[in-house]
Amino acid sequence: MASGESMLRTRPWPPEARLTLGDSRFFRRAGPFSLHEVAVAAGAAVPADRVALTLTGVAPLQTAGPSEVSFLHNKKYLSVLQATAAGAVIVSPEQVAFVPAGTVALVADDPHQAWARAAALFHPMPAAVPGVHASAVVAEGAVVDASAEVGPLAVIGAGVVVGPGCRIGAHAVIGGGVTMGRNCRIGALASVSHALLGDRVYVYPGARVGQEGFGFAITAQGFLTVPQLGRVILEDDVEIGANSTVDRGAAHDTVIGAGSRLDNLVQIGHNVRLGKCCVVVAQAGISGSTVVEDFVQIGAQAGLTGHLRIGARARIGAQAGIMSDVEAGAEVVGSPALPVREFFRNVATLRRLARKPVGKADGRSDI
Repeated sequence: MASGESMLRTRPWPPEARLTLGDSRFFRRAGPFSLHEVAVAAGAAVPADRVALTLTGVAPLQTAGPSEVSFLHNKKYLSVLQATAAGAVIVSPEQVAFVPAGTVALVADDPHQAWARAAALFHPMPAAVPGVHASAVVAEGAVVDASAEVGPLAVIGAGVVVGPGCRIGAHAVIGGGVTMGRNCRIGALASVSHALLGDRVYVYPGARVGQEGFGFAITAQGFLTVPQLGRVILEDDVEIGANSTVDRGAAHDTVIGAGSRLDNLVQIGHNVRLGKCCVVVAQAGISGSTVVEDFVQIGAQAGLTGHLRIGARARIGAQAGIMSDVEAGAEVVGSPALPVREFFRNVATLRRLARKPVGKADGRSDI
């Protein structure tokens, strides 16, 4: 085997100018596809006179070639669009005029959404490889669907139900009684206990789901642990990011609503209830028994105290400290959190005050 030094000298990766998305060493590739097939998958309109074009992959505007499809989502990069060599590019109706003559415009109302679908066409999610690895440990009484995949050294407890098409990664631990719907993915080294999973749930590598919540009574002699007797419910299409933690409930269930996504390194306390399609960004934490309604967005490193209610479609800024309820649709930042306009008005006032010299009666400054 070549040494690290010799590998660096031979540069096993190509220069950036030749890079394309989806290195075949790591990502499954599909195609080629006709322009019509790509447009249908993306939900974009197809120019009738260019249906013969064949596309082999996706790439960014800067590096895409004549057989690749790209997209523009941010008008900041219109100049890059004008110089692209892509065979086709997904754009909004307002951006069509900037597409170069040699490139086909695939027009979509939401180019970012269309790009996601096109990229998934060329790089579909790998299917489960049916079977249980010889080194995995599956307890008696566990039910693993014949189409599911169980990786090396995984542990599956008694009474577990693993649904069709599920993938259990290497060294993952599935505690007794856990049930999974269809096409769930449990990443390497993740652990799931005391939990019921819907369909298409993805628990990323290293995540912890269902462990005992942080609950105790204070006595004269010290702390008295309160049994955590609830479960974790992960509804359909939930994603739990790498190294995130979701505690099981104490007297109620902890619930992550359908379609919600937790970024990496997120903490969800016991009895928390997230509505559907919520987003919680990295290093944010939600304390016990807080209710977060549908379509709420919580920024990175935000902290929410317990027993709060966050109204539907509220947006909480990064590093915000939330100590009271937030109304539906509100946008708050800062710690303690304030409505966005009020917060920045306060910041502007403080800046103006800071620029003024602190004078005495004789006109001299105190500074």
